[in-house]
Amino acid sequence: MNFTLKVWRQKDRHSQGRFVTYQARNVNPNMSFLEMLDVVNNELVLKGEEPIAFDHDCREGICGMCSLVINGEPHGPEDRVTTCQTYMRSFRDGDTITIEPYRARAFPVIRDLITDRSGLDRIIAAGGYISANVGAAPDANAIPIPKPVADLAFDAAACIGCGACVAACKNGSAMLFLAAKATHLNILPQGKPEKHRRVLAMLQAHDAAGFGACSNTTACEAVCPKGISTEYISRFNRDHLLAQISQALHPTWFQ
Repeated sequence: MNFTLKVWRQKDRHSQGRFVTYQARNVNPNMSFLEMLDVVNNELVLKGEEPIAFDHDCREGICGMCSLVINGEPHGPEDRVTTCQTYMRSFRDGDTITIEPYRARAFPVIRDLITDRSGLDRIIAAGGYISANVGAAPDANAIPIPKPVADLAFDAAACIGCGACVAACKNGSAMLFLAAKATHLNILPQGKPEKHRRVLAMLQAHDAAGFGACSNTTACEAVCPKGISTEYISRFNRDHLLAQISQALHPTWFQ
């Protein structure tokens, strides 16, 4: 298969970026999208040109590192699939493919297709954890948890923090990521003691990192490679309202 690639090239966050056209020839249809870029980069290096910089790590769809916008879609044309597990057979021979970095105010471009997504890390640092010392690992059934609750928490925990939800949102909001990371702790017994403090701190970190407000378009759910539901945003908003009431009634608990 042969493709024409229009790739965003940008030296650093302070430089002007532009699209550069490359030809990808004799591509195996069973190559992943990142493997195709590897081949293109090898040819660039042999010609003495700078290779295209892009994020990647596990290449198994679970780390959240790959972050390309392909033909206008975060992670490309397939539903619930990351860029690293998008295969070239998803495209037609001879296609022109546009490749861009995530576009969001909170995700400044570092180089070419790599963006700074550390704002998501700061949200987790603000409250996406349980601080209590739980000691040794308890028996699996020591704290009974209804299966529907465990299933709900597991679905939220499936978020890999790739940031596609931010790239798809017209406001550059990370509410789907924030809601998933907070809710999977809030609904479990181990996470409830810090529930109110958690939602207040994580939302504050979200806003401080430059992410926008929820646009209510559900574009985030449409592009999420793990199928995280916007239902978690509704749950987070309810938790946040209760936290605000609790803080107003018992301000000393939050000091």
